Amino acid sequence: MTLNRTASAFALTAALLIWAGFSFGSIAPDSPVDRGNDPVPAPSLTEVLSWNVDKAHSEVTFSVRHLGISRVTGAFHDFDATVEVDPENLHTLQTAATVQIASIDTRNEDRDDHLRSDDFFDAVSYPTMSFESTGISNVDGSTFTLEGDLTIKDVTKSVAFDAAFVGAAQGPMGNERAAFTATTIIDRTEYGLMWNRLTEAGGVVVGHDVTINLDIQTVKSE
Repeated sequence: MTLNRTASAFALTAALLIWAGFSFGSIAPDSPVDRGNDPVPAPSLTEVLSWNVDKAHSEVTFSVRHLGISRVTGAFHDFDATVEVDPENLHTLQTAATVQIASIDTRNEDRDDHLRSDDFFDAVSYPTMSFESTGISNVDGSTFTLEGDLTIKDVTKSVAFDAAFVGAAQGPMGNERAAFTATTIIDRTEYGLMWNRLTEAGGVVVGHDVTINLDIQTVKSE
């Protein structure tokens, strides 16, 4: 009786070890599975997906001080962006965006025409501005820092957006969606947007610092 129990226990232990070896070995991230002459890599623990911006539910806005006492706000209505990210791992996020300068809108036609002129953006010579991400840092839950290169009037400088992953949901047509927000402040004069005038008190008409706000909803690519 004792011998039979010992043999049974040994058999059970061996079976468990074999099962554990196959189970845990099959998901080891650095251990490909050898099936003859066609090794198959272990499945990735991160699924990076491609997403396209939904312009109908997204905004690219900005604000700047006027006379040092109030803010003028505006938006760019024509833009495009792509995002690659696994929502479960924000370190995987990569994005690139292009904004059409001619689509600027501050709710004042004369001011918009002035902003498109060579006093500011020179939209004829430089019709777009662009952003391309270079890295993600300071990830804390759903918030993170989005680092990248911002190009305006052929001047490229590194910027850092305070960003957040707002969440994911299924749209009414069944497509998967994800939303992000991001904010940064740039000095417009560093990009060649130099125009200004002094007030009688010695202040400037247009502030140097421009706050850029992104509120982006994306749709997973098919």
